[in-house]
Amino acid sequence: MPADMQMAELFGWRKGSFTGALRDNPGRVAAADGGTLFIDEIDKLSFKAQAGLLHILEERKYRPLGERGSEREAHVRFVIGTNADLQSAVRAGRFREDLYYRINVLPVKVPPLTERRDEIVAWARFMVQRRHSQS
Repeated sequence: MPADMQMAELFGWRKGSFTGALRDNPGRVAAADGGTLFIDEIDKLSFKAQAGLLHILEERKYRPLGERGSEREAHVRFVIGTNADLQSAVRAGRFREDLYYRINVLPVKVPPLTERRDEIVAWARFMVQRRHSQS
């Protein structure tokens, strides 16, 4: 996804702010107001989107694309997910170091299922049950 669209998806946009913006879109941050926003695969964010995310984490404010007024307050808890080694990405220059330290406050590492073989049967039952209940 292009960098500008990553920003637009996160922070929203105003009608007419870019080609194809036929209506206002509040964005994911506004949709999660008062709750939690899960951002998966954070390592895939562009540097521009990383900077925008860092700003919202530090200032708790954001501005939708094309909005001219003051910034909006963000009342959102963020949970970040990735299967990438972000420390290596920082060293390689692919991920912002300041953002890494901002999001690495309470890391939860889940070992791969191959290291938790005793859970495979329980996971398989859960997935079959969930799929069955959706039918």
